[in-house]
Parts: sequence; structure tokens; C-alpha cells
Amino acid sequence: MISTALIREIAENKLRENESFLVDVIISPTNKIRVTIDNFQGVSIQECVSVSRFIENQLDREAEDFELEVSSPGLDQPFKVLQQYQKYLGREVEIKFFEGKKTEGKLVAVNEKEIELEQSSKEKIEGKKGKQLVTKRLNLPFEKIKETKIIIKF
Repeated sequence: MISTALIREIAENKLRENESFLVDVIISPTNKIRVTIDNFQGVSIQECVSVSRFIENQLDREAEDFELEVSSPGLDQPFKVLQQYQKYLGREVEIKFFEGKKTEGKLVAVNEKEIELEQSSKEKIEGKKGKQLVTKRLNLPFEKIKETKIIIKF
């Protein structure tokens, strides 16, 4: 059986060349290997092909048969690694929490422990006429976040 750790190591060695990063590796029981890669400038088809060929050349089909797929994460897929949060700084995201609640906001900061969201809403402020635009910042630790996705706007 081909190990996830082996595929991760091979893919990361190739990705260091062009500032890309590994998002995920999934290996099915039937040896279908799915490698997801990303880059701060986006991933080209040529890059996927290059990574696929590099991984395939490191494995021996005579020892074990496999199917290999290398792709970029879709915009509808949740973030899986810190670099994805960094890539989408300044963009609107939707956060789902483990307790079931959801929130949206602009991703303004990220570190290894938490993210910072900026939320704007119109609220009634005492002493002012009408509702005023109020901006709040929330610090959300990763341990409370179940899923983060980019909000796609047209």
C-alpha cells in the first residue's frame, strides 16, 4: 500500500521549487491518489501535470498499481491549511463553528492560532439619527472553527 506520508514528502519536494504548497493527499483503498496543491498566484494546468509526472516517476507501477490525480482546490472547498487563509487575506469568508453557528466577514489577519475577521453592519447608535455603519473585529481561534470557505460574489 502506498502511504500518504510518502506521497506528501514527494509532492512537497517538488512544490518547493515554485512556491506552491500542498493542501491535501487522499489515498483510497483502491490506490486512487488525490493530491491537491495551491499557489498564491493560482495553479496552472502545467503545474498540475508537472507535479503529477514528478510523483509518478518516484513510484514503481510494477510494485503497486495506482491512479493519480493532481488538482487545485475548488473555490467551493473549505480551507485545509494555513497558507489558504493567507492566500485569501482581504476576502470575504464564511466560518462554520463546531457548535453549529455560522458567521461571515472579511479575513484581515491570520496566524498559527487564530484568524481575525472584520464585520460591518448598520446599527442604531444612541444620540445619532438613523443607523450608522459599525465595524467590529473578531478574533477566532482555529480550535473553534469547523470550516472556512471563501464567499464567491459575482
